[in-house]
Amino acid sequence: MSSAESDDTDPTKAEIACFEVGIKFGSLYHQFAGTPVSSESADSLARAMEEAIENQPHCESVTIEIDEEALAAAADGAYTELTGRFMTVEIVVAREGRSVTARMAMDDGYPLMEIVSVADDN
Repeated sequence: MSSAESDDTDPTKAEIACFEVGIKFGSLYHQFAGTPVSSESADSLARAMEEAIENQPHCESVTIEIDEEALAAAADGAYTELTGRFMTVEIVVAREGRSVTARMAMDDGYPLMEIVSVADDN
C-alpha cells in the first residue's frame, strides 16, 4: 500500500477529537439516564455529572443544565427519571491539537447530540 492510500484512511486530528467528544456523550447519557431526580435535586445532580465526565481524559469542560420546571411538571410533585428531554449539555474536548465543542439539546422531541465547532489549538 502506498503512503497516499494510507493517508486517505487515517483519521484526521479533528476526527479523532470529534470521536473523543462522542465517547464523553455516550458515557454521560448512558451512565445517568434513569437516575431518580426532582427539581430539588437537579442542580446537585448536574454538578455531579459535570465532575464525573470532566474526570475523563481530554475533557476540558462540561456544562449541564437540567430544566427544573419540566422536571416538576413531569414528576407531578414527586421525582422522575432523568432523560435527555430534561437536559441541555455542552462538552469541550481537547485532543490532537484540536478543541471540539459539542452540545445536546432537544430537537423535535429528540435529545440531539451534535458538534458545534472544531478549532485548531495552535
